[in-house]
Amino acid sequence: MTPETKALEQKGISLKISDKDFEQLRDYIYNVCGIYFHSTKKYFLESRLSRRLEATGCRSHSDYYQYLKSGTTGGVELRKLLDEVTTNETCFFRNPPQLTALENKFLPEIVAQKGKIGFKKLRIWSAGSSSGEEAYTMAMILLEKRSTLLKDWIIEIVGTDINETVIAQAKLGVYNSYSVRNTPDYYLKKYFKEETPGKFHLAPEVKRLANFSQLNLYDDNKMLFMKSFDFIFCANVLIYFDTASKSKVVQHFYNNLQPYGYFFVGQSESLHGVNDKFKTVHFPGGFTYNK
Repeated sequence: MTPETKALEQKGISLKISDKDFEQLRDYIYNVCGIYFHSTKKYFLESRLSRRLEATGCRSHSDYYQYLKSGTTGGVELRKLLDEVTTNETCFFRNPPQLTALENKFLPEIVAQKGKIGFKKLRIWSAGSSSGEEAYTMAMILLEKRSTLLKDWIIEIVGTDINETVIAQAKLGVYNSYSVRNTPDYYLKKYFKEETPGKFHLAPEVKRLANFSQLNLYDDNKMLFMKSFDFIFCANVLIYFDTASKSKVVQHFYNNLQPYGYFFVGQSESLHGVNDKFKTVHFPGGFTYNK
């Protein structure tokens, strides 16, 4: 028993979750945001819930469930719970083959297509953006094209996540050594300033290109407003959904993508058995999807 666990039990807080309470809370989370916890994840959910029980003063998981559903505090508490149960492992320049394909193949292709009709605006969505590393990586790559390929273009990068804590971190734009571990020296020197050892502050011109906001991908009404994107990135987010949730969310991505646009997922993810409307497009070291 850890000191933290012992302290909680001394306060009369029951940490062990019953099968009934686990299913009740799991189903509630699933219905709200589509994230599904298999029974093998019971211990994970139990450990994350223990923090919320202590913070709210609830003595049991059934008490906490009622607290969560209450009209007065439920909305605020739900956001705090979702912050606890969503993990956010990411870094800058995370998927080099994907970024190389974007820069050398797909970006010039879309710029050429949109340029023909004189519409010089590029929209990119980082869905499940976590603390902003993916969106800002794209911003740096595009800034390098400002004087050539993207001269006189309007660039909009949108980052969304269900976790409000990481959204706040993204807006701050300050990162540790671990976050920048894969960043090429050229970008690190040009777009970061190490104000104190191990604290890297992102350049203002990079921050200006990306806007971040809280978004539940399972919220049909809000997803309807995420329109007309040339590129959508959703890496290592779909792994938290079951097949039904994935199908619902991916259909929204399909609807929100331009007819010529591209949809990127994580290296180990696939839309097989989820959505048959997308076509697979291969590139060296990976693949993407388009309509």
